[in-house]
This record gives sequence, structure tokens and C-alpha cells, in this order.
Amino acid sequence: MTTSPIERAADSFAAELARHRTGRGLSKKQLATLMGFDPSYVSHVEGRRHRPTEDFARRAEAVLEASGAIWQRFREYDELRHSRSAGTHRESSVPSQWLPPGTGLVVERESATLTHTDHGYRCTIRRELYNAGTEPITRYLVRVAVDRYPNDPGRSNRHHREHPLTFAELQLTAYRDDGGVREPMHWRAKHDRDAFKEIWLLFENDEGSFPLYPGDRVTIEYAYRAGQDKWGPWFQRAVRLPTRHLAVRLDLPTELDPKVWGVETSLSAEEGPLRTPIQRRDEGGRTLFDWATDDPPLNARYRMLWRFRNQPSGTEPDGSHRPVRASDRMRAIGIVQRGDDLLRQPARQFNLPREEGVARDVVDRLSVILARLDELHPFSKGVGIAAPQLGLGWAVALVRPADRAAEPVVLLNPRVVDSASDTDEQYEGCLSFFDHRGLVPRSLRIDVEHAHWDGSRVITSFEYAMARLVAHEIDHLAGRLYLDRMAPGVPLVPVEEYRETGTPWRY
Repeated sequence: MTTSPIERAADSFAAELARHRTGRGLSKKQLATLMGFDPSYVSHVEGRRHRPTEDFARRAEAVLEASGAIWQRFREYDELRHSRSAGTHRESSVPSQWLPPGTGLVVERESATLTHTDHGYRCTIRRELYNAGTEPITRYLVRVAVDRYPNDPGRSNRHHREHPLTFAELQLTAYRDDGGVREPMHWRAKHDRDAFKEIWLLFENDEGSFPLYPGDRVTIEYAYRAGQDKWGPWFQRAVRLPTRHLAVRLDLPTELDPKVWGVETSLSAEEGPLRTPIQRRDEGGRTLFDWATDDPPLNARYRMLWRFRNQPSGTEPDGSHRPVRASDRMRAIGIVQRGDDLLRQPARQFNLPREEGVARDVVDRLSVILARLDELHPFSKGVGIAAPQLGLGWAVALVRPADRAAEPVVLLNPRVVDSASDTDEQYEGCLSFFDHRGLVPRSLRIDVEHAHWDGSRVITSFEYAMARLVAHEIDHLAGRLYLDRMAPGVPLVPVEEYRETGTPWRY
């Protein structure tokens, strides 16, 4: 059954409302109380039984502080509703620049520059603001977020808990530029978290206040610093107010041979590459990467990422000091790395039950490493380890599903006896080759015959993610790596560029 554009727009409004309500930790009843509505009405709007009204949308936007997202969804719905009433059937006629209620601010131009220095990074943001509203504006909210390991959320969270970002190290400065006259701006903290700060820039200083009145324009500039122990190889701009032009520059050392790429996403679109190219030029030992866009949609997010191909020994991909790489961390806990002959040799099967004691000892050693791995990486897709990866030439592997509470599956002397004809391709990693990810085709179901401790054998069927994990480990026992399964010509993806860390495989 197909739905009309207006029904889809109403559904989008309801979904946006629910997302922000749950994000704030509010029940429908609590939200209704804050908005001054009956709880049943909120429930009916979210359940698509009642259509939203302008008053409802304005109050929801104000209470949930949705940065205009809820109001935009209502405008899309309202525009389609009025178009239908007028006898037209335009798919969408939402103006490119709309004004969320209660703000009236438009960013006419934003230029953001991130500069790599010997001690870290310096970020400078310059915004030309126009007050299109009816009230004077006395403060402006800015956000500062750092993420030391953007491809490894668990590690990054642990790092920032131990080494939180502080206001003192930010060295925040802010100015109001009015016709070439720079006035310092005071600021006040709104939120202070380990890796995230929200800050009010105030249109005031020791000399007095200077509100931005309706119809007036002003340019503000603020800058802050973050050490290389806090900032990872990424820089993001989020469009939270109507913006006419956005420009981003990365200023990186030429000697490190930087490679830069970018992605974009929004509330209504999945992540994809930037729609316009990044321009590069070298200038006095620095390499400048410039990217810009006009009329970006509200709530769009643009992220630029990089790695240094000529990084000195002992550094991370962003040029900071690196104790170990991903593969180094695996090697440090005893996992054999690609290139070792043992990974290419078929494993020896146990003679069970005669060699039960040996088998249990090997399984115990695998279990210890499996537990240790959780401290090094978020294995949201599940994880497995085979005995040859610990330098043990025995035919046994442990496989744990994505649910960390689940017990690992012990595979003694396993072999695949049947597999489904249906296959898919997903990116895999390998503990013995952990700096890259590769796109590997696998069957969606495999049947595996394996042994119990007493030597009896059983056949177990595995599907989807577990089928992929189990097949990967059985390959190890045959002296095969996932590289052997990849289609010819398909490149490996450096882990720094892999965007699916922390998410499960999709089926």
C-alpha cells in the first residue's frame, strides 16, 4: 500500500518528535505536561492518529530544544497540506531558507579552519550573523566536541574518562567584529562533559553589552585549542541554523603527506560522500584542503577525515604520538600477525578423548585472550579467535556473538559440511591483520560438524553473523585468511577510513 507525500511528511514529523522526546528521556505524559497538552494528544500525534498543528509544533520545538528539526518537519508537512488544498501536487516546496521559531538568526557565511600544530590543533570559526527575528539577541550557543579515536567508540570513551577535556586547555577566545572593530566577548559554560562542551558566547564584555538587534548584522569569531591527546583525525560541521554558505579548511603539514576525504549526512539521508570535491593546494610547507557548499540543509553534518601517509615512527595517523597501532595492540597480547608461516599451515586435529587435557588447556588460553580483547576494541559484530592465531597449531576456535553476555561457542575439530547458496558481502576484520578491513562474500548459513570433549560429533547450523564469524575461524584452521576470499581487485580499507566500527552487520 503506497502512502501520499503528505502522509509521509506527517510520519516524519511524528518520528522526529519521538526521537527528540526519547533523547531527552521524557515520557509522553511528561512532554505533554511541559507543553501544556493532554497526554493522549501527544500519544495520538506520535501514533499518527492526529495530525500536528502549528501550535503543537512550536511548543514541541521550544520544549525539546530540537535546533529547528521538529519545526522543519512541520513546515514540510504544512507546505504539502496547503499545496494539496490549492489543487497542486508538488512533491516538496519547502523554502531553502526557513526561520525556526524563537531564534530569527541566519548564518549568512561560516568559515571554519582547523590547523595542525606541533602541540595539537587550533580551530577558528568565523560566522556572519543576521538577526531576521523580532527580538534582540544577547547570546550565541557554540559546541566543542573532541573524539580521540573516532573509529573506536569504546576506546575513545575510556580515554576521555581518564583524560577529560577541560575549559582551561581550550584557551577559548571570542570576538565581535563590527566594521573592523573587534570587541572581546565574554562566555559562559552551559554543559561540561568529558569530551563535549556547550558554551554561551555573550554579546557583552567588561565595557558593557552590545545586543544584536533585529535587522542588524555582525561577524563573530571564536577559537579554541585541543592537544593531540584529545583530537582524532576528523573535523565536523553541523548546520543548526539556516545557513547560506559554509566553508571548511584543513591546514595540515605537507611533510606528512596528508590524505583527506569527506562524508555528509542529515536527518533524512544516510551517510555518503561529499557532493562537491575537496580542493587541495600546497603553500609554504603546508597543505590546505578547502571545501564549501551553498544553502546546506538544516541539521546536515559534514565531516572531513584524514590520515598521514608519511607519518614518523611512533605516531598515530593524525601525527600525534602513538604508543601502538591497532595491529601492535594485538601483537602485544600474543596474537600472531599476518606474515607468520603458522597462519598458512593447516591445524592438527585433536585425538579425542585421549587429548582432552591438551584441548582444554588450549581452550583456556583462547578464553583468556578473548576476555582481554574486550579491553582493546568494541567488537559489536562479535569476535572469534583460532588456536593458530596464538601460535598453537591445533584445530580449535572460540566464537562469541555480538551479545557479550553470551557464552562463546567452542569449535573442536570443526569442518563445514553444508552451506546455503544465498550469500552476501560484508566487511570483515582479522585479529592477525587488524589495521585493515576487507569486503568478503560468505554464505548466509553454514552447517558445521564439530566434536565434543568425549570425541562424539555433532552438526550445528549457524546463520547470518554467526555463520560469517564461524566460517572466518574455520578458514584459519585450514591456513586461509579472509584475503583469499575477497574478489580480485577489491581494495582493503585502512581501519582509519572504515566507518562501521561499533555497529553490527546489517541483514
